[in-house]
Amino acid sequence: MRPALNKPHLRLAAVDDGPFTRRQKYAPLVAVVVSLPATLEAIAVDRVRIDGTDANDRILALLRGLPQLPGIRTLLVDGIAVGGFNVLDLGRLHRELGVPVISVTRRTPDFPAIQAALRTYFPRDARRRFSLIRAHRLRRIATGGVSIWAATVGLTAEEAAAVVRRAAVQGYWPEPLRLAHLVARAVGRAARTKD
Repeated sequence: MRPALNKPHLRLAAVDDGPFTRRQKYAPLVAVVVSLPATLEAIAVDRVRIDGTDANDRILALLRGLPQLPGIRTLLVDGIAVGGFNVLDLGRLHRELGVPVISVTRRTPDFPAIQAALRTYFPRDARRRFSLIRAHRLRRIATGGVSIWAATVGLTAEEAAAVVRRAAVQGYWPEPLRLAHLVARAVGRAARTKD
């Protein structure tokens, strides 16, 4: 990772979901590839089952379909779940894509509340989902005067902090995630107008 961090145009992928309502079956899922500081190279759109178990398969399919995959140095994801409680397996994403993965969040999660919700709504696999959520330690990263939290696989805490800080082109949030969020929000709005 260190040689990649020294390159002028670090290429990162980011994945985020879009807005949804509980009466929908699916939420939009968007992957973008960005060459830092801010060159958008690719966008891929799919959907993920709300509260389902297909998030990892959908993300893998999205990214494997991009010709830029061999040049991607890190995958950024917003949080540890998409489409409600469709929980990500950061270790699997790292192994199958062959790139480090960084999950970032704006604040530390309320783990007792998450565990209680999982037990209530997913009694059959609450333990499995929660173990994925807690599989990787959250570390604080200061960016743009604001701290965010990150769980990482495939790179050191120092490398992860360097990637996140470099990706925070404006403000404190990584630019690839900001772009993925904007696209996912637009896709979600378009889907709701069709309903």
